[in-house]
Amino acid sequence: MQRLPKVITRLAEKFEALPGIGPRSAQRLVFYLLHNPQSELEDFAARLLALKKETCLCGQCHQIAETDPCDICADKNRDRTLMCVVEQPLDLLALERSDKYHGLYHVLHGCIDPLNHIGPDELYLHDLLGRLEGVEELILATNLTMEGEATALYIQELLQKRGWAEKIKITRIGHGLPIGADIEYADGLTLARALEGRRAL
Repeated sequence: MQRLPKVITRLAEKFEALPGIGPRSAQRLVFYLLHNPQSELEDFAARLLALKKETCLCGQCHQIAETDPCDICADKNRDRTLMCVVEQPLDLLALERSDKYHGLYHVLHGCIDPLNHIGPDELYLHDLLGRLEGVEELILATNLTMEGEATALYIQELLQKRGWAEKIKITRIGHGLPIGADIEYADGLTLARALEGRRAL
């Protein structure tokens, strides 16, 4: 039986470890790369190596950026009385595309998910409390999934325990997003409606 060269199977295994890539898709990607000129592969490899070297986490909102603070946190024209909590950097980008939100963000990098051993301490959650001075409304824009709802509820309870719930209006992203939907896949109009239809908690 014909076996693939080890270099192909090893690279295919790396692709297969990526989300949404199965064994056949991984092999197709490797063979696609094999048909590219060497210069293209070297450029691809250089960009891959630069991915971690040329990005950083914003020390304020935890968005992935080229500078710390990121462009959004550094922008003096943003409404600093508004803060939106999202699960992932892609959610932030999706909300920015809606062009309806001009406040600050706080990126958690996940949600509370006990089945996958992700608790509050695995997220950028507790440092949110240190960013609330001057904020008048906190929008909880975690995904409308069981885990997203649990995360929003945890944040609400945390703010109540620390006395912030009396000082800040806490709202939840609302109408326009179906239950179980991920924010990053929603279009701009749907997200705009979700932001406009947010409800008090």
